[in-house]
Amino acid sequence: MFSWDDSPDLNITPLVDVMLVLMAILMVTAPTITFQEKIMLPVGSKSVEVVKPKTLTIRMDKNQKIYLNNDVYDLKTFADDFVNMSVKFNKKSEVYIRADEELKYKNIMYLLKSVKAAGFEKVSLITL
Repeated sequence: MFSWDDSPDLNITPLVDVMLVLMAILMVTAPTITFQEKIMLPVGSKSVEVVKPKTLTIRMDKNQKIYLNNDVYDLKTFADDFVNMSVKFNKKSEVYIRADEELKYKNIMYLLKSVKAAGFEKVSLITL
């Protein structure tokens, strides 16, 4: 029988269970929410093509003969000849130096220094 003097017991266990499930769902889905921000990207030109400067390859054999394109130079006169001839080339082009492994280090560094003195900045040594 029901009486007004009885105090009802409040059962909050189902409420706590539901809240824990909702919190677990929130914790799992929160990292996957992504936000979008509107950005303006620059518009490129489809008609202009980027032109890479032509590369130069300089080769020196074990007899200290230097080959550039179809021309042959001597190591002693190469520095002056290359400065005179370098006006035909773009100074921003890459220069690759190939040298025989039997050459002395100072000869290869002289060749490297001569190319840099002519105004070329992108000079690399190529090994086989």
